[in-house]
Amino acid sequence: MADTLELGLDTFGDVTSGADGALLPHAQVIRNLIDEAVLADELGVDFIGVGEHHRADFAISTPETVLAAIAARTSRIRLGSAVTVLSSDDPIRVFQRFSTVDAISNGRAEVILGRGSFTESFPLFGYDLSQYETLFAEKLDLFVALISQKAVTWQGTIRPALSNQRVFPPIETGRLKTWIGVGGSPESVVRAARYGLPLMLAIIGGDPARFTPYADLYRRAFAQLGEPVQPIGVHSPGHVGETDEQAREEMFADYKRMRDRIGAERGWPPMGRAEFEQEVDHGSLYVGSPETVARKIAATVRTLGLSRFQMKYSAGPLPHETMMRSITLYGEKVIPLVRDMLA
Repeated sequence: MADTLELGLDTFGDVTSGADGALLPHAQVIRNLIDEAVLADELGVDFIGVGEHHRADFAISTPETVLAAIAARTSRIRLGSAVTVLSSDDPIRVFQRFSTVDAISNGRAEVILGRGSFTESFPLFGYDLSQYETLFAEKLDLFVALISQKAVTWQGTIRPALSNQRVFPPIETGRLKTWIGVGGSPESVVRAARYGLPLMLAIIGGDPARFTPYADLYRRAFAQLGEPVQPIGVHSPGHVGETDEQAREEMFADYKRMRDRIGAERGWPPMGRAEFEQEVDHGSLYVGSPETVARKIAATVRTLGLSRFQMKYSAGPLPHETMMRSITLYGEKVIPLVRDMLA
């Protein structure tokens, strides 16, 4: 497990605070994010994922554009989305953009497809939320046909049919690695298995062990299909400091600002310090010293049988410099510790 486990990082391009405490322009956040990815590449981190959002508190609306810039400045780190909101996009254009990133990066591109936990993209691009399920199901079906690298004949209800249509550029070697991002739907887990795609579990709260039934369901589905099981990954938030106390103090205020802003839109009460500490101690916040974070990652990897763990290192206005220190500790200390613990 230690030899095959991949350890990565994710960011949504959260709009961060500058030295004066004021929020930075979106453009500067994107430039800083590229520097963060370059650092991760230099430190030997396996993967960097960038999210897609269409709202004021996140700077990235086109992950592929940012990934292409990262690709040009890195040499080994794998590059993907976290996630691509396929329901409100065109599957053909998504494939073309990621196949282009794959060409620029010499085969390092991946895509994580999901419905997204935010819905701003639906009215922005003219989609009806009443078609939420249909849009994702049909567009995923088309995307799976595209990654076969063959001429596509496809018919659905949401777009014109395709007849023996080729899509360019093709992936140079093999096929585009495509994950299904799942937040807790058994139907989505089974769908990923039915298409033979890796599963990325977004675990942002509560004991990670509560997702064991989903991992078991995924494996049972492959057994019933008579196919080899594909990788399972986890995306969870975290922050690494020199000590447990430093990490908690650095993260709490900014994490709370992000959590309370989103919570106000969804009817959640404000998060108190006790809830934060509970998530750090027993839930899905990977916050602490390198040793503490490594132990928690290793435990989750064992419990769920993971092939990849991705830590979302951005947290609301948490400053760029603080995130750079966290990335350094993650690459230099956490990753080797996790591999030793699992060896």
